[in-house]
Amino acid sequence: MSANVSISDSTDERTELEPVDSTRISITRRAFATNALLAIGGAVVANVAILPAAAETSQTPKSKNQENKAIVGRWFTEFWGNPWNPRIVEELGAPDILLQYSLHAPRRGREDVKAFMTGFREAFPDLSFSGVGDLIAEGDHVVGRWVGGGTHTGPAFSDFLIGSLPAASGRKMRFTGTTVLRVENGLIAEEIGLDDGVTALTQLGLLRAS
Repeated sequence: MSANVSISDSTDERTELEPVDSTRISITRRAFATNALLAIGGAVVANVAILPAAAETSQTPKSKNQENKAIVGRWFTEFWGNPWNPRIVEELGAPDILLQYSLHAPRRGREDVKAFMTGFREAFPDLSFSGVGDLIAEGDHVVGRWVGGGTHTGPAFSDFLIGSLPAASGRKMRFTGTTVLRVENGLIAEEIGLDDGVTALTQLGLLRAS
């Protein structure tokens, strides 16, 4: 009897414990699965949230290039075109902007650059240069080809590195060149050009072919 009772008690204990263990295991598995799904879902949501930012980052260089080309395009039109806009020097030129071409001495700073263009246009009222082809941008630099010139109908002009022109000489020049501009914080910090100065000076009678 005692043995039977003992076996019966043991069996009853197992019978009562097994459902409890099974339930706990079931609950534990369910909690683990739920947490796993939440973790996976969170990762997916995080990835979805991150993707646009990554795409935006990858587009940043392209956007910057386009922005710099727009700045240079406006500079070419309003600084070198006709009519010109003197205010463009303050708007788009850096405070210590460098302007350098082979025909003239380098100019540094907004006031110096503005004075150069003012005198140039007084001597050549129809002075005009325009871009040829598309601008090329990479990082802070923009490269552009151009063509232009004008007729000397104004006061005497001696800003060329070689020779000078008497007042209203009526001489014409038209030449080409390539310019590299550096844009810094939305402003033009440098404009350094390689121009066909030999052609221009020859046309103006300041340089004679040997």
